[in-house]
Amino acid sequence: MNQQKDPYSSCAFCRFMRSLAFSAIGAGVVGYSALWLGMERQNAIIAAFFGAMAAVIWVSRKKQE
Repeated sequence: MNQQKDPYSSCAFCRFMRSLAFSAIGAGVVGYSALWLGMERQNAIIAAFFGAMAAVIWVSRKKQE
């Protein structure tokens, strides 16, 4: 009778917007860090892609109960 809504569940649009935001943050942080460390631009773009992917996976992982 005391049912509480899961605070980590959200609508599909909210999940989509959250993944867009965190992918931009992850790509920016990792991409510019790669450039700062002296990587070439092409390699920094690849690093930014993996940074974006890692940020989205980190944010969308399931919480353990």
